[in-house]
Amino acid sequence: MTLAERRKAKKRGPRPKGKRASEGHRTRPAIASRHPVHVILRAVADLGSLRQHAVFRAVREATRAIAVHEAVFRIAHVSIQRTHVHMIVEAQDKTALWKGMQGFGVSAARHINRELGPWHGKKQRTGGVFADRYHAVVLSTPKQVRHTLCYVLNNWKHHGETTAALRGDWEVDPYSSAVAFGGWKERFETPGGYARPLVWEPETWLLRVGWKRHGPISIHEVPGAGPE
Repeated sequence: MTLAERRKAKKRGPRPKGKRASEGHRTRPAIASRHPVHVILRAVADLGSLRQHAVFRAVREATRAIAVHEAVFRIAHVSIQRTHVHMIVEAQDKTALWKGMQGFGVSAARHINRELGPWHGKKQRTGGVFADRYHAVVLSTPKQVRHTLCYVLNNWKHHGETTAALRGDWEVDPYSSAVAFGGWKERFETPGGYARPLVWEPETWLLRVGWKRHGPISIHEVPGAGPE
């Protein structure tokens, strides 16, 4: 390091220590209302597996709570995995996406903490349940949307959650909005007593019609590579 570089480093001061944000502070992509967005939320480490009934009920309530934003922000699909949650959303712009995700995160934390009850000797778990930043990918082509639909709704296959002991009588992922998806190639039965998550009918052309140019999705299709 040169003398000039050392002087600049000294002016900047020491690097901050402590826990980093889950996602780098990169510039968020521009959002157009015609393009759906694939969002990944990572859970904090102390929660353990998210694939439990209590968390599923809490997420269902959180999706209901953000209905106040439905004119500018909608969750079209959701999938709960062990350490993270996938969503495909529609947002009017970058601000609507941020506010919608913030509202979902706050509501999810409140409901998940309530559902989990006493926690590690405490009367009630408190605090956030998701890391402070989310990963977002704008979907701009029919092929990209079809790939993402398959990846999100069949993500349990990607993570090996479909063994007989884990899936029971289910042919699609019960910890997702798969039962509400109308683009499956096959018919299947839903076990009785199931309360599906609240998701919205998509309004973008890409999520309603465009992706179908590349064919229906099979419940047996194993997703390829992806971020999680």
